[in-house]
Amino acid sequence: MKTIYVGNLPFAFKDNDLAELFETVGQVQSAKIITDRDTGRSKGFGFVEMEDSESINAIEQLNGHEISGRPIRVNESLPKESRPPRRFGGGNGGRRSY
Repeated sequence: MKTIYVGNLPFAFKDNDLAELFETVGQVQSAKIITDRDTGRSKGFGFVEMEDSESINAIEQLNGHEISGRPIRVNESLPKESRPPRRFGGGNGGRRSY
């Protein structure tokens, strides 16, 4: 199973739209548009899971494909980098020091 990154998507695109697009080139295991957690709006990118052999074909066929006048970017997803925990307030509870 391989995860494919799909970028530059129209903001109106939904999970099922993404799945339908990729089903034209192979069997889709899952398709997910990433949304902003506060507003629920699309961030313009998503991920598709497909079998390894089908994912290579999907990347070759769909990279640069235009949707609503926008060329989408399709490539193999890279693992998410681990980041240090976020710190808020500068360590003094958000209070100013005078």
